[in-house]
Amino acid sequence: MIEVVLFEPEIPPNTGNISRTCAATGTPLHLIEPLGFSISDKHLRRAGLDYWDHLSISTHPDWPSFLDYVAGKQGNLAFFSTRGARRYTEIPLPPPPAGERGSTEAPLFIVFGPETRGLPGEILSDFADRTYRIPLRRELRSLNLSNAVALVLYDLLRRQGFSGLE
Repeated sequence: MIEVVLFEPEIPPNTGNISRTCAATGTPLHLIEPLGFSISDKHLRRAGLDYWDHLSISTHPDWPSFLDYVAGKQGNLAFFSTRGARRYTEIPLPPPPAGERGSTEAPLFIVFGPETRGLPGEILSDFADRTYRIPLRRELRSLNLSNAVALVLYDLLRRQGFSGLE
């Protein structure tokens, strides 16, 4: 199982678009506080359209609480930064879910930082061996967060044979 994690997201429409992508793929979404908006923000809700009832969403009060959650699930982590040494296509995959989505396989949490500053240097140095990048032209800073999440998530799901999706 793959799960999307947004560390301190700042822009409501990005999180709304990511929520819609997660709902469409049956992928759980985790938001690590503080958030740059309220979950009830109209721009967030509008971007997610009427998909909210189909979304598994969790909030975590801070980074240490989220790490405790991951440890309890025996999950694996993959981080994304323009400073990642390896391409996102090199992420080792967990085994595909057995049968139904939501199986008990150890989840892979794909972690993305806030739009204006990315993941903190401390997190990137603590997990340097698990930090990946999306290739792009040198003169450009980054992709839009919701585009980056969709690109990585769909590639991982493709590599797992789109299990549970039509």
